[in-house]
Amino acid sequence: MELEEIVQQLQHCEGVLPRQALRAAMTQQDAITPELLKILVYARDHAQDLLDGPDYTAHIYALYLLAQFREPRAYPVTVDFFSLPGDVSPDLTGDVVTEDLDRILASVCGGDTCLITRLAENPYANEYVRNAALRALVCLVAWGEKAREEVLAYYTSLFHGGLSRAPHHVWDGLVSCCTDLYPAEVFEEIQHAFRDGLVDDSFIDLAYIEDELARGKAMVLAKLHSHRYQRLQDTIAELEGWASFQPAAPTPPATTRKVGRNEPCPCGSGKKYKKCCGR
Repeated sequence: MELEEIVQQLQHCEGVLPRQALRAAMTQQDAITPELLKILVYARDHAQDLLDGPDYTAHIYALYLLAQFREPRAYPVTVDFFSLPGDVSPDLTGDVVTEDLDRILASVCGGDTCLITRLAENPYANEYVRNAALRALVCLVAWGEKAREEVLAYYTSLFHGGLSRAPHHVWDGLVSCCTDLYPAEVFEEIQHAFRDGLVDDSFIDLAYIEDELARGKAMVLAKLHSHRYQRLQDTIAELEGWASFQPAAPTPPATTRKVGRNEPCPCGSGKKYKKCCGR
């Protein structure tokens, strides 16, 4: 399949995953990568136009493919796109932010976390985007590309002035990430955050964190190898389970029941059917 045809098939979602185009893209990594980067730049620079126009999906496929390719050139433009204020980037990417943005960022950063931490601390970025940036660091620990101690040291800096001490969902994300990395070194800071009302205990509560501590470091860190933090290696496998690509459930056929002659007439007259519409 030619590059132009691949890009064309990725443009709009019509309820069917463009498997052929994605497979062709995956087999032509060197050739397709510049086109995918252009797609991301276009989405960043024309975000509002895309929101106001017909459904456009090329940037979503580009994010996954470039993450699969572990393409570092995608790193700055991906961070720029998700740094757009408010809900612009989540509105353009749907569940990508909460489901996979952490793995996407970790895949394209090339071990350089400067832009990830900048995104996590950006007060104008969407709160779920900021939490995904925090989780990207956990991904790097899970993949053996960052030391747990280094990431926890960064998280500690957020407790000590790196974040505004006002209730915000980013505090929930920070505490959750620390817990996933076994929170012994920052447990005192976590307790202070709960006491100061910074953490929503309906998202994560102190009892759960204490239970994780009691389980022990080895058992907690073993969970980093679960699907939640696995590398993003196959774009088709990642996307094929999305609800938007599932066939619509068939509409059950309408059933009609014959009205008994001595039953009330369905027209609402109050008469029996045999003496009304059933005559």
